Order: sequence, then C-alpha cells, then structure tokens
Amino acid sequence: MGLIFTPAQAATPATTHATEAAHGKPGFPPFQKEYFASQLVSFAVAFVLLYVIVSKFALPRVGGVIDARQGKIDGDLADAERAKAESDAALKAYEAELTTARTNAQAIGSDIRDKLNKQADTERKQLEDQLAAKLADAEKSIAATRATAMGNVRSIATDAAAAIVQRLAGVVPDAKAVETAVEATLKG
Repeated sequence: MGLIFTPAQAATPATTHATEAAHGKPGFPPFQKEYFASQLVSFAVAFVLLYVIVSKFALPRVGGVIDARQGKIDGDLADAERAKAESDAALKAYEAELTTARTNAQAIGSDIRDKLNKQADTERKQLEDQLAAKLADAEKSIAATRATAMGNVRSIATDAAAAIVQRLAGVVPDAKAVETAVEATLKG
C-alpha cells in the first residue's frame, strides 16, 4: 500500500498491527505522531528548494516581464505626450494661419471695396459732368428759344393788338401807335 515506515516501525510490526486492529483500519500517516519529524524535514527541504527555484528563476522572469511592461507603458506615455505636443503645435499653427487668412481676406475685401467706391465716385462724377453739360446746353437752348419766343411775342402782341382794335373799333389802327403801346405794356 506504499506506507512510509520509520525504522522503529519496521522492527516492530506487531505495534502497527495492534493500532490497525484497535481502529479497524490503518490511520492517515500525516496525522500519526511517528511521522511528524520526517514530514517536517521533508517540508523544510521542499520549502527551501521551492524558495530557491522561485527566487532564482521565477521571480527574475516575472520582474523582467514587469519591468519590460513598465518600460513599454512609459514609452507609450512618452509617445502620447509627444503626439499631443505635436497636435497642439499643429493646432496653434492652424489657428495662426486662419487668423492670417482672415486678416488677408479682410484687407483684400477692404481694398476691393475702396477700389469699387473710387470707381463709382469717378463714374458718378463723369455722369454728373455729362448731365451738367447737357443741362447747360438745355438751359442755353431754352434761353435761345425764350429769346426767340420773346422776339416773336412783340410781333404777335402787335398783330393781336391791331386785330383786336380793328375788330372792336372797326378801324385799322396805325402800326406805329400799336407798336408803341405794346412796347409800353411789355416794359412795365
């Protein structure tokens, strides 16, 4: 059955059989007093071997993995910080370019507005000059027409006055007398 026997038990097989007979079956060896000393030595040797194996092989490997992982994390964090700094710099450059573009667009718009205003003023002045020239020509024409009309008014007034006097008086009036009367009336 593979039980472990101490030298004392091997010498006295009757004792083991007596214990078995008293209980009816053999006891569990780790709980038997005879095996405590050898089990403690076995446990101590196993613990020392396990400690040496873990401390010399397993812990350095785990420590190396932990260090490598920490190095990777630190590297990733450094890369993230560098990428963030680059994106911040790019954002600042973009905002600066946007501001410059807005300023340029406003300057261009202002220049175009000024040019168009100057052009409109020039065209307006030309049109005003043309209209002033046409108005002066029209006033001259009106003055000439008025002068002609006024010249004709004397003859028309003289003819009309002579016709009215002839119709009312039944006599043809003297042309000199009619012209003198019309001239006096027009003057005053």
